[in-house]
Amino acid sequence: MSSASDTDRLLAEQLLRLTRRLHRIQKRHMEPLGITPAQSRLLRLVSHYEGEQPPRMADLAARLEVVPRAVTTLVDGLEAADCVRRVPDPANRRVIRIELTDTGRATLRRLRNARTDAAEEILAPLTAGQREVLGGLLNALSDAPAERTC
Repeated sequence: MSSASDTDRLLAEQLLRLTRRLHRIQKRHMEPLGITPAQSRLLRLVSHYEGEQPPRMADLAARLEVVPRAVTTLVDGLEAADCVRRVPDPANRRVIRIELTDTGRATLRRLRNARTDAAEEILAPLTAGQREVLGGLLNALSDAPAERTC
């Protein structure tokens, strides 16, 4: 008889394998758009600020939990692709904010379609009922409070 810890180890391994597979499939679907997964995350984050004051680079770094230099590299690439632009803050010209361009909004729409295609590929083996159960399980895991350890 297997113990709970054996089951947890097996589940952890299965989740890691699934995560790697999901990343590979999403990357394959995004490659034709010329956007990396990290750039995709940044674009989605910037889009959440639409209708509000655009974020500063420091805001993006904090939300993505990366060093500011990493955001600079991502913004440089997305700016070269005309997906975002740097704009001075009207209240403090030394502060630079990042906003989406029309090209960035169109790219986001294509990215959403690519993610949907990737999800359909991943979920293809599951029935509608299994997908519903999986959705409930994923919500339970996503909504669980994170444990803080030192």
